[in-house]
Amino acid sequence: MFSSYVVLLIVLAVLIAANLVFWFVSRRQPGKDYSSIGNRMKTWWGMFFIFCLATLFTPAVSLISLMILSFFALQEYFSMIRGTRKADRRLFLWAYLAIPVQFYWIYIGWYGMFIVFIPLYVFLVLPIPRLLGKGTFGFLRSVSSTQWGIMLMVFGLSHLAYFQFATPEYGGGLVLFLVVLTQVNDVIHMLVSLYFGKKKIVPTANPQLTWEGFVCAFLATIGASLALAPYLTPFSPTAAAWFGGLLALAGLFGSLTVSVLKRDLLVGDEDKAATLKKSYLSQIDSLTYTAPVFFHAVRYFFEFM
Repeated sequence: MFSSYVVLLIVLAVLIAANLVFWFVSRRQPGKDYSSIGNRMKTWWGMFFIFCLATLFTPAVSLISLMILSFFALQEYFSMIRGTRKADRRLFLWAYLAIPVQFYWIYIGWYGMFIVFIPLYVFLVLPIPRLLGKGTFGFLRSVSSTQWGIMLMVFGLSHLAYFQFATPEYGGGLVLFLVVLTQVNDVIHMLVSLYFGKKKIVPTANPQLTWEGFVCAFLATIGASLALAPYLTPFSPTAAAWFGGLLALAGLFGSLTVSVLKRDLLVGDEDKAATLKKSYLSQIDSLTYTAPVFFHAVRYFFEFM
């Protein structure tokens, strides 16, 4: 494995090259809509910055950065919920308070509480502020939609922070491996769907994603996994190929799920839907699925986790 500093320099060079290619292609073909890819580029720089913090400083600094990312993602998710009342805002406040608690379990390395706090304890306690609001109308929708947001934006993304506490030796490399493969999968899927896509996967959920794009992204993600694994992970070629395919599938389901959530919550509000296309939530939708899936798959098959 390369040192973390060499890996950072390689990733920096790749990011610069990718931005130059994007700038050149977007200027040569102004008729094509490359806004989604441009937003993805910004996400890559953000994740690279977080990885730099974790590598050059301490995992605690990375943990704080990811905690802030979860906060903004959850905030944007809540901004999509229509018709919020005072009781709902009280519910949102309790949801925000769950963020530092969840990341505290990561900081002290308490895996048992980390893995059950949001799915179990927050799930059981979350209805209380809504009950105290003395309102029954919309109870199920407000509580369930809030729980969905916490599960995806806090619980799912918090797995990114736990890697470096679960395995200090490989944690940084595994996070970079996960983020790069997730973004490669997303970008290849979008590009192939944009240029060659014919058969939509789920048009009602995300009209941009096609089967042609999925197949190409699936193969490209496996190829990228095989190329990166020797430098960032302790995986064998067989394990690298398996994880590449797993991340491609998880990324697809993450994109589709968050797309459905946004369309359900923003029905009849096209202005806000257009604004949120450039949000954090639109750029990290795949990571909400790939991060926990990858974490638990690695933990199940390898003892170093």
